[in-house]
Amino acid sequence: MADQPRTELSRDLGLFTITMVGVGAMIGAGIFVLTGIAAGTAGPALMLAFAANGLVTFLTALAYAELGSAIPEAGGGYLWVKEGLPGPNAFLAGWMSWFAHAVAGSLYALGFSSYLRLVLQEFHVTLFNLPLVYLDKPLAVVIALIFIAINFKGVSETGTAGNIVTVAKIIIIGLFIASGLYAIYQHPVYLEKFTPLAPKGFGGVLAAMGLTYIAFEGYEIIVQAGEEVKNPKKNIPRAVLLSLAIVIPIYILVAVAAVGAVDTGSAMPSWQWLGNHKELGLAEAARQFMPLGTALLLIGGILSTMSALNATTFSSTRVSFAMGRDRNLPDFFAKINPETKTPYLALIASGTLIILMAVAVPIEDVAAAADVMFLLLFLQVNIAIITIRRKYGDKLDYGFLIPFFPFTPILAIVLMIVIAVFMFEFSPLAWYFVIGWIGIGFVLYYTYARKRERAKKATPIVLQQMISANEEEGLYKVLVPVSNPNTVNTLIDFAGMVAQSKDGEVVLLNVITIPSQSPLEVGQRYIKKAQEEILDKAVERLASRDIPVRAVVRIARKPAQGIIDQVEEHNVDMVVMGWRGSPSHPKTVIGTNIDQVMKDADCDVVVLRGDDFTDIKNMFIPVAHPAQAGLMLRIGEMFAENQSTELDLYHFVSPEIGQNEDARQRRVEGIYKGLEDANNDTPEKEPKGRRNIHVESESDIVKTIVDYSSKYDATILGAAREGWFRKLVVGTKPEQIARLAKGKLLIVKRRRMTIQSGLMDIVEFFRGHEADFNQN
Repeated sequence: MADQPRTELSRDLGLFTITMVGVGAMIGAGIFVLTGIAAGTAGPALMLAFAANGLVTFLTALAYAELGSAIPEAGGGYLWVKEGLPGPNAFLAGWMSWFAHAVAGSLYALGFSSYLRLVLQEFHVTLFNLPLVYLDKPLAVVIALIFIAINFKGVSETGTAGNIVTVAKIIIIGLFIASGLYAIYQHPVYLEKFTPLAPKGFGGVLAAMGLTYIAFEGYEIIVQAGEEVKNPKKNIPRAVLLSLAIVIPIYILVAVAAVGAVDTGSAMPSWQWLGNHKELGLAEAARQFMPLGTALLLIGGILSTMSALNATTFSSTRVSFAMGRDRNLPDFFAKINPETKTPYLALIASGTLIILMAVAVPIEDVAAAADVMFLLLFLQVNIAIITIRRKYGDKLDYGFLIPFFPFTPILAIVLMIVIAVFMFEFSPLAWYFVIGWIGIGFVLYYTYARKRERAKKATPIVLQQMISANEEEGLYKVLVPVSNPNTVNTLIDFAGMVAQSKDGEVVLLNVITIPSQSPLEVGQRYIKKAQEEILDKAVERLASRDIPVRAVVRIARKPAQGIIDQVEEHNVDMVVMGWRGSPSHPKTVIGTNIDQVMKDADCDVVVLRGDDFTDIKNMFIPVAHPAQAGLMLRIGEMFAENQSTELDLYHFVSPEIGQNEDARQRRVEGIYKGLEDANNDTPEKEPKGRRNIHVESESDIVKTIVDYSSKYDATILGAAREGWFRKLVVGTKPEQIARLAKGKLLIVKRRRMTIQSGLMDIVEFFRGHEADFNQN
């Protein structure tokens, strides 16, 4: 399959436009609808709640600024989590982000309809002689469709509409703040309204933070539009920081003006008065001290919800577009309209989700769920920035670097966990929505997206032949990558021995490698050569043994990836590979391809060093780890059954352990347990009983093992599960043991169990690997 051309978007957004997109997303329904409710929760400390949310937002925004400058592609946080975290995290980040932005859009659509209804009531206007309350949802659908159409027309039109709306509502909010501060200046006694500062304690402040966190969401939209920003390396971090520099002071000043300038006309505190008026608190406050206050605030609320709806429609579309392009969602999400250059089908899907949620779901609880989802997404981004900086930092061209790294993202992670956990107290139903949506995401990932992801990355099979192969399902499969005619006989002889012992089959794999800059079709021309020069000879050697055989040819850019794909797709039980000797690269343990197969292939792996394993009279097996003891013994006993090989098992301990009888005994019992597990794994064979293990105390275990290896025809070394090959045998300088051991050598790694495999994949992921970012 040829590499698919990468779908890209046009760069039309300048610094002012993209900053206004972020500001427009943040100054939305939250500040107009939630200020009154939050004041009733936090009291005058509402301004502290806004400031604290601003701090949490600023810390995460720094991460967005750094990564957005280095990786300016559509998808933003979804893309970074994909590169920075293992497993389904990337899919879930996109899944959650898409849902959260769409639900926020439905909230803003409903907010618009509510504000429009209040405006109509203020001016005594009716529509169709119906009670205005019945028009909330139809009006929400209409405004959602309008902004879907605006987004469909293209980025430039989207930016222009957003600029006009955002500037207009900032002017209205500015008038509210100025009028409120002037009223406080005229009446210094109003300052007493801020005492006590937190009548409901710190819990009230936390509740207000959880309630209003969605009001600070929006700056990440700047990064999600990264592929459409001019000069993204400079403009993305500037726009992120500028948008926060505009919004955070505005929110704090709105809280000061609302609480300080209201005259309740009674002994009731102003914060309680605002709370009683709930979503109309800000508008009712403006009625007291701002010329045309209620009307202007209602208009501002309409403009605010419109701009926020515009921004979230834009954002949810870009996230689903990026997921479609990565094959995590169906391919139609990645289609771009040839005229408007917009991802129109992703827009339709996101718009449909916005409308359905606005019409069918209790929006208050789902909006709170969107808060939790944003917190979890931002938490993942803060983890991802740590792994990305550590693993790929020298490969990326940064336009901005987060200060005090890694303490800044760690602090952000802690604060977001506190807010998210506390929100369960505020709205348990919100957490139920979150858990349900994430659960659906897990099912979708493992039943659909994961397969498509793997199919996209998998190396293609271009030839597969069944040669005296048994069609019986569930046969034990021994995979032999064959590429060197000089070593193939040794590998297939060993593989044949294993297959006969297990009543299984041998799979001969030849991986045709091509340069990274060449299309995969180039490898097609080498298929016949690979078959004639290597596979046919290998098949002929196995033909006389009545062993089921199949031959496979794959095309890949790296041999190891072709081997790993074959293991995953065909449930291979064991891989047998050859090793010529010490690697040339200082960071390589055995060899580049063998190291990767050892680490990533979820099966038993055996690496052979030596030309002929058909006449092994005695074998040295230094046993260190119970988990590897079983596999080492099974392989040794295959030689014992086929060649009457004598097996000597040794366990070496340090002098400190050797002098401690209890510690020494625990070590030995652990090894015996591993050997018993080996017998249980092969119930059809006669039990071999307890093998005698020679336990010896040595100060230099590496030298001792190397010396012992020279006395035997072959040595089996076990690669420990923790860190694949890093803790070979006893965990002390494993590379030296493998490189210095004398005679013929077998290095074995036992396959991991399913749960352990996932955990170890995560551990290995954080230890580091390289990614290929497309720099713009």
